[in-house]
Amino acid sequence: MFCPCDIRSLRPCAISANPTGTPAMTKSIVTTKWLSKNLDDPKLRIVDVTTYLRQAGATAGFFRTLPFTGKDEPAAGAVHADIFRDLTDEASKAPFVINGTTMRLTIHPDAGTRGHYRFWSGQETHEESHIPGAVHADILALCDPEGRFPYTALSHDAFAKQAGALGIGDPDTFVVIYDQGIGISFWASRLWWQLRMEGFENVAVLEGGFAKWKAEGRPVASGEVTPTKVEFTGSRREELLATVEEVSRAIGDPSQIIVDSLSPADYRGETASYGGRGHIPSSINIYCGDHTNPADNSFLGYDELRARLKPTGVLDPDQKVITYCGGGFGATWNALVFHNLGKQDVAVFDGSMFEWSSDKSRPLETAVG
Repeated sequence: MFCPCDIRSLRPCAISANPTGTPAMTKSIVTTKWLSKNLDDPKLRIVDVTTYLRQAGATAGFFRTLPFTGKDEPAAGAVHADIFRDLTDEASKAPFVINGTTMRLTIHPDAGTRGHYRFWSGQETHEESHIPGAVHADILALCDPEGRFPYTALSHDAFAKQAGALGIGDPDTFVVIYDQGIGISFWASRLWWQLRMEGFENVAVLEGGFAKWKAEGRPVASGEVTPTKVEFTGSRREELLATVEEVSRAIGDPSQIIVDSLSPADYRGETASYGGRGHIPSSINIYCGDHTNPADNSFLGYDELRARLKPTGVLDPDQKVITYCGGGFGATWNALVFHNLGKQDVAVFDGSMFEWSSDKSRPLETAVG
């Protein structure tokens, strides 16, 4: 039976078990300690969504980077560095080191002035080392290949097929998602959001991800893990998906809060990584990277997070909250954090800035400070 005491509610032991023995998921973060205790439970499903991302095509701004090998693909077993780095000075072009890994920023010559992202599956990294029992999910397979905008969610039926193939769908099971990146696990929060949106609630993200798990000396395995296919059950919760029309109507509406999850520099319009400069009018800036401790990516304390966020209104039960970012990933991290603080109906604008900026008649604002 699952022990709920270390479900990370940002306040210890805030969750009790439901009759099935799985945690009553009003909170969606589990600690490495909790996962270690429950690792052998047959109702547990663990998913590694490690993915690599590289932005290209801009000459200034903030890039996420990969270990540089001089090739057009990441090195086998490469560590994804989820950091932001200012490229406006010459020093930023030099290699730098994170956790003993030499990194170099790269610019793809084939990308235009619009921010351009390239993704690679982390399957090879997963096979080299992962939490025992974890299957690998390709985040690209969970994005609509025919979508008008990059990396938007699949239809419900298509997602249900993919999730079922991963062994996810039985409502009596509990899913824990992690990735092997450095920094916030927005690959994991993206799948967390998609599962909840499609009607599967027994899902959580591993606090600190694989980096924290491994740093604590917990067991790892290698090789490919083949999931047992199941039927995915659940119905789409449309209220967790915001359309561009809904975002437009939310502008200036005092009963709704639009949250820009990008960096302050992006919000102010100092970069143009997503087709335009600035932010959606009336949106507030809550950077998705500000909720964790840099040392191990554990979450800040409950009281500190509430003190930071309460004045913004995003935790108010009477407010409708919509989060967005560049392409619908960082926005899900904010949704996860708000959920763990009690705001469980946050909607994500999946198309985010890619979609908003595609129509030049839609307004953008810039701000200083």
